[in-house]
Amino acid sequence: MTVHGKMEIDLEIRAPADRFHNVFSCRPHHISNISTDKIHGVDLHDGSWGKAGCVISWSYTHDGETKVAKEVIESIDDEKNSTTFRVIEGDLMKLYKNFVLIVHATPKQGGGSVVHWALEYEKLSEEETEPYSLLQFCVHVSKDIDLHLMEQAQAQTQA
Repeated sequence: MTVHGKMEIDLEIRAPADRFHNVFSCRPHHISNISTDKIHGVDLHDGSWGKAGCVISWSYTHDGETKVAKEVIESIDDEKNSTTFRVIEGDLMKLYKNFVLIVHATPKQGGGSVVHWALEYEKLSEEETEPYSLLQFCVHVSKDIDLHLMEQAQAQTQA
């Protein structure tokens, strides 16, 4: 029997929503240079960076283990600063029949943004635990990206 689930979390960041969104939608391959202890590589397998339908693979460390995931970017909504990834191969497919990650950034009044992560999944077994640690992993990577974007903005201001 499969079990459907959805986990969501919001976090506030200082970076503008459009710049944060641009990292996931158009430049995910830069994340391995931003969050080096978590993301080790992001490679394009098919399509073009920044285009829905492209296939990318991630090498990352989660829960102390090196893992891989191949994903298709299902949709990019630049107006809503939202990107949807569907996992099609890799370590997560050992536990889940379907796994989708949605990251959405909303501008906050007065500056900064709220990043909303949603994980939608179908477990292969009822006994499998919920992906809480993966949701926290997404939060930590988001914080790394926020710090990087703010350091970039500060460097540009000082130049």
